[in-house]
Amino acid sequence: MITTAKPGNITTVSPGTKIKTKRLESIDLLRGVVMIIMALDHVRAYFHDDAFIYSPTDLSQTNVALFFTRWITHFCAPVFVFLAGTSAYLYGVKRSKKELSFFLLTRGIWLVLAELFIVGLFRTFNPSYTYLNLQVIFVLGISMIVLSVIIYLNRWLILLTGVLLIGAHNLLDSVHIEGNNFSAFLWSILHDENNFTFGRFNVYVRYPVIPWFGVMTLGYYLGRFYASGYDPIKRRKNLLILGIASITLFIILRSGNWYGDAAHWSIQKSPIFSILSFLNVTKYPPSLLYILITLGPSFIFLAFAEKKLNGWTGKIIIFGRVPMFYYLAHILLIHILATIAAIATGYPEMIVLSNPLTSITALKGYGFNLLSVHLLWIMHVVILYPLCEWFDVYKRTHQSKYWWLNYL
Repeated sequence: MITTAKPGNITTVSPGTKIKTKRLESIDLLRGVVMIIMALDHVRAYFHDDAFIYSPTDLSQTNVALFFTRWITHFCAPVFVFLAGTSAYLYGVKRSKKELSFFLLTRGIWLVLAELFIVGLFRTFNPSYTYLNLQVIFVLGISMIVLSVIIYLNRWLILLTGVLLIGAHNLLDSVHIEGNNFSAFLWSILHDENNFTFGRFNVYVRYPVIPWFGVMTLGYYLGRFYASGYDPIKRRKNLLILGIASITLFIILRSGNWYGDAAHWSIQKSPIFSILSFLNVTKYPPSLLYILITLGPSFIFLAFAEKKLNGWTGKIIIFGRVPMFYYLAHILLIHILATIAAIATGYPEMIVLSNPLTSITALKGYGFNLLSVHLLWIMHVVILYPLCEWFDVYKRTHQSKYWWLNYL
């Protein structure tokens, strides 16, 4: 019987089989939570009947339930990128800087290729790769490649780099390079979300590198909180202070539209919609306020998450242990199910199977209500759980034998 989620230094997998684990369960728990929440946004994008018509954060058309269905998923990318930096630090604790740098460089290259050729195929089912969507896996890869060099800096310079990139990048919001050329594309990769057409390729840049690399760099610096010998009471205190400070700074800056987000909030038609406006921060690229209001509560979560696992958290943590496997599997599963749903409701196979489903204008009118989306999301997570549980055991029992498992 598999009981992989029990805390402690020894985890029982099956009779006669034991594996050692030194993973920090609070980190895996937070990662598991955001991985599950992430699937909600992707299920919504592939199944909701309004997904092809307007943005769920468009206050002129959305409703409260739809807004928060989207807004809650804002936590996913910042936490994912931040914890990737933390994990990079912990990976390097018992390795030389050269070994860590090589791992970050090679894993970064692998992630970029995975975004282009694996995630791209899973999202489109189009092996001609006409559509290239540069999203979170891409920016994780590029950030790891850059981090492979940054780790050689003094630790205070590393912290300064992260803080400056997160705090000052909104000064670049008004900088744009027009056109469908290499200069505009390069600037888009760095800071300006945009779409490009190069020959037969349509390239969508959704995750500019500068602010996301700042988040990863901060995660790398704060990884020392989880180093062996670090006082856990001090760690929890520091995380709590960081969390409260981040939320407080968000409220101060947002209240007067002082700085940190190009999209200002304003009084709306009702008090609840005014609150939605206040929370409606910019993700592409992630504004300072977006990062503060997502990482702040995440720090507080980490501060209170260092407890013995129960039945629910013991299951959630499984997803946090195999994030890349889960990410690839969940994209594939969602697209398969959505393709079946689209074809079953009368949309031509060639339209569905040769384009990214979420960009087909001909699919306007396809989709299901929000309750159905949430039920499909739960079903999706339930289906993936045994697969992730199996891979978690396989990875931890074979990691010393197969080097490539370190890249998943």
